[in-house]
Amino acid sequence: MRDYIVATASTSDLTSDYLEQHQIPFIRYTYTVNDTVVEDDCRESSREEVYQGMRKGDLLQTSMISEQIYYDFFCELLESGKDVLYLDMSRKMSVSFENALHAAEKVRDKYPEQTLYVMDTYCISGGLGLLVKNIVRMKEEGKSLEEVTAWGEENKLKIAHRFTVDNLNYLKRGGRVSNSAALLGTLLSIKPVLYVPDGGTLDVVQKARGRKAALKAIIDGVLHDLSEIETAGLAIDILQADCRADAEHVRDEIRKEYPAVGEINITSLGVVIGAHCGPGLLAVFYLCNGRRPQ
Repeated sequence: MRDYIVATASTSDLTSDYLEQHQIPFIRYTYTVNDTVVEDDCRESSREEVYQGMRKGDLLQTSMISEQIYYDFFCELLESGKDVLYLDMSRKMSVSFENALHAAEKVRDKYPEQTLYVMDTYCISGGLGLLVKNIVRMKEEGKSLEEVTAWGEENKLKIAHRFTVDNLNYLKRGGRVSNSAALLGTLLSIKPVLYVPDGGTLDVVQKARGRKAALKAIIDGVLHDLSEIETAGLAIDILQADCRADAEHVRDEIRKEYPAVGEINITSLGVVIGAHCGPGLLAVFYLCNGRRPQ
């Protein structure tokens, strides 16, 4: 069995510690804080600093990855003589994805004896991270590229993504809600609950009145999904943008109802998604029977 590399992007929202520990190459998105361009290093400290700055008024913008950057990244990986499986954000959510596909076509011409597989994961943020972690675990257990790719394709739509945001102005800037809806929602303390369906988009599926109700909607959705599956040892990832107390509350409620679940990890949300959703975003990710908002 020929060796291979599992690679991803900083938008998987995995921590730098995890990426380094498992030797996972990742392409680094960039973002701009006010007028300063920053390379996403996936460090918890960097993420915390960004969200604290946003609360003080820092303005963030993100940039797509060019075809040339993907080309250079893929070539460097294939120079090792190994095959490559590359996992990035859902095509529907990433303007960079087409550049990755175009670069991959050119790279395959240069390395015709090797495999470069670019998966449309239909996942974003920690959902992508969870997919990567499962595939890396299987690779470390000795599974082949063909086996882990098949598992990923079969199970990527079984990764649930449940989000809520605290400030509608960030969604307004990204065009996900109108100016009038953001104003009215702010006045009425409306907190959208978002979900990633099979199509790989990020959709508003519920409008809760207040933060407490939004967190309850997230918890209720998770508990409903868990009622249909074997929860013993199930890994759950919670990502938060400067709202750790809320993340711990969600974790504790899940654990109280399903004490047999495995590790429930709480880490900081990556900056690329956070730039569009703002501080106060909380998201939960886990494997389930199939995606459907509750």
